[in-house]
Amino acid sequence: MSAEDRASERRQESGGASRRRAPVVSTKGPVLSLVINVWRVSLLFVFWHFVGALVWLRTHTRLPRWLGSDGREVAVRLWTIAWLTFVWVLLWGTLSWANVIGGVVLATLVLTVLPLPRVPVEGRIHPLSVLQLVFRLIVDFFVSSVQIGWMAIRPGRPPLGAVVRVRVAIKSDMVLTLAVDYLNLVPGTMVLEIDHRRRMLYVHVFDVRSEKKVRAFYDQVAYVERMFIKAFERDSEWHPSPFHGIDDDYHHVRAADRSVDTASPSEATETDRLPAETERERGDS
Repeated sequence: MSAEDRASERRQESGGASRRRAPVVSTKGPVLSLVINVWRVSLLFVFWHFVGALVWLRTHTRLPRWLGSDGREVAVRLWTIAWLTFVWVLLWGTLSWANVIGGVVLATLVLTVLPLPRVPVEGRIHPLSVLQLVFRLIVDFFVSSVQIGWMAIRPGRPPLGAVVRVRVAIKSDMVLTLAVDYLNLVPGTMVLEIDHRRRMLYVHVFDVRSEKKVRAFYDQVAYVERMFIKAFERDSEWHPSPFHGIDDDYHHVRAADRSVDTASPSEATETDRLPAETERERGDS
């Protein structure tokens, strides 16, 4: 091998070595490394004791009775306080700590002095299903608004409205109220009456001139029913609340079974007739 070849080989080796990644050398001094380690240990120490304090509060403190008996009722009460505070700040028109604190104090005072009836919370919220439901509400709102606007300006006879009766399988009164609000927000439909016992809605429909429009209304109610059940009342997560008022029909608990220890024989006999009368009433309807 000539001298030129050896020199070329050395240049290639030196070039390959220079292209290699240089070893990472820590630029932190011992003092800075000590400070970082102390910070990490302190953060872990604070977090550990914070979690311990939360566990201790959970086991040694009891929430006020008016706030609720379980986590779901507490969440509803806290949401009510937050909503009333938001309304209070809107009424003042200025976002400040004084208005926020005053709204919280006033909302707590209202819920304590003027308590509302307990609302049974018996399901779980599924955010994705709720977002899908809200998106469909927005779409229905715009589509129905365009249809109502066209009905108002088009030539010809006015549309034929009617009150349509429809049954829904929503069990919770709270979720049923949300479903009714959904139907009321969409132009062209207005819920006039609610039969809580039989879960029957009497809805005024703006246009029922054809079978297609009536079928579209029933499809809309079926979609609302299905999506609200999917978002709030899945069977695998349903926990009946003791404050629910329709246990006879939907929770498979007869009134006679609940009051067998306290009711007299005549009262139990009269109570046993109620489910049969309810079934006959459903058949007549």
